[in-house]
Parts: sequence; C-alpha cells; structure tokens
Amino acid sequence: MNELSNALTCRIQLLKRAIKQAEKDGEFPEGRLRVSRTAGRVRYYEVTEKNDTKGKYLSKKEQLSRVKQLAQKDYNKQFLKTAKIELNMLEGLLLKYNKNQAEESYNNLSIERKQLVTSYIQPDNLYAKEWQSKIFKSNPYKPEKKIFDTKRGEKVRSKSEAIIADMLYDMGIPYRYEYPVRIYNGKIKYPDFTLLKIKTREVIYFEHFGRMGEEGYRIDTMEKMDEYRTSGIYPGKNLIFTYETDAKPLDIKGTRRMLAEIFM
Repeated sequence: MNELSNALTCRIQLLKRAIKQAEKDGEFPEGRLRVSRTAGRVRYYEVTEKNDTKGKYLSKKEQLSRVKQLAQKDYNKQFLKTAKIELNMLEGLLLKYNKNQAEESYNNLSIERKQLVTSYIQPDNLYAKEWQSKIFKSNPYKPEKKIFDTKRGEKVRSKSEAIIADMLYDMGIPYRYEYPVRIYNGKIKYPDFTLLKIKTREVIYFEHFGRMGEEGYRIDTMEKMDEYRTSGIYPGKNLIFTYETDAKPLDIKGTRRMLAEIFM
C-alpha cells in the first residue's frame, strides 16, 4: 500500500470513528439554538416552533447546559451530513485508485514483455534496487577503523553501527553507509547512514552519536547538527539520530520502533 492509499485509509477510519461517536451522541432536546449579538453582547434563544424567528431567551448563566446541548445538536446534524458525504467519496476514490494505479499497466505484463519495455514509473522494488546498488566513494578517513562486519558483507566503524546496519538490513530498509553529502559551505559530510523511504522515494539521513559522554565529542556533534540545519537537513524531517554513552548503550528496541514508525 503506497502513501496515498495509506493516507486515504487513515482518513476513512478517522471519519468512521467520528461518525459512530456523533451518532451515539444523537439524543438532544427539541428545538434549535439561535445566537444573537447586539452591541457586543451575545444572547441565546431556543427556537421550537417552525415559523418562529425569535425563540425563547435563554440566560447563559442559568441555562448554560441547555445552550451547549442545542449548539451541539446543530453541529452534530451538520457534521454527520458532511462527514458521510466525505466518507462515501473517499471510499469510492480508494476503491477506484487501488484498481487503477498507473503502475499496474506494467506490473500486469508477462515476464517476457517486462524485459522488452521500459516502465514510465519505475516499480518500488526496482527503484530501491537501483538506488541501493549505486557505486560511490565512502569516507576516506581511517578506513582501517572499519573492523565490524555487517550482514550485508561490509565493514563499519563500531559495534553499534553494525547493529544498526543489520537492523536496517533485516527490516528491508535500503541504506548506504557513509555516503558523501555536500552541505551549504561546500564541505563534504559522511552521515553514518543514508536511508531510502521506498514508497515516497525520500532520502533520510541517520547519524549515530556513539560517544556522547565525551565533552569534545558533544561539541563536535552540536556543530555538525548546526551545519546540517543550515543545509536544510532537519531532525524529524530528513534526519534521524541515535546516541549512547558508556553508561547508556544504544537503545536497540527503541531504535527498531522508530525505524518501523518511519519506514514501515
């Protein structure tokens, strides 16, 4: 399910819950509320007769509960009307969209025909495979420090990075290790991981700050975060990070939950 289908489904579920609550709250007093503002003062009237244009005056102080009930009644009626229209529209749209996605004209081809044509919209699996296989020059700094093996058969600089790399591999999240990124001042940075969010084709950078117990390292980290921010790389948008100290190791379960929330 792609991002649009997921967004439509979430909206439909929200509408269904809200409609159910509104229908449950459907017992209200007779009549409707008329609100009048005169000389800056608000007055409330209960209208019960069909042809009555004025209604019975309700003191806000004495009849606050009834005023709220009548106001809720009017809102409830209008909400149910518009929410049901939107729900029907979205359910129909989702059904049509799932049946008529442009990619299906390629996906439905036989293997023989797929080998003969070039898809105008590259399928997610092929896009991810091509993105993953790109050849690049990684961080040249002290390559001899890369001594920890990953499941994907590469070398990384720390045990925690190896854990993260294996986690990404197991979750099927495409990544590049120490892929070069040019920032605002022309300098090249090498985020620990550059990740691909397949469904939206977004690139998200992932830094692991492994020595936050050291003052000098913390200062360098803050400077790096400032450089990222100036370059349009923002935490929570296209940058995520983890951290650890000698006393507080990498939160493996928390990291997996974070990745699942963002990428799954």
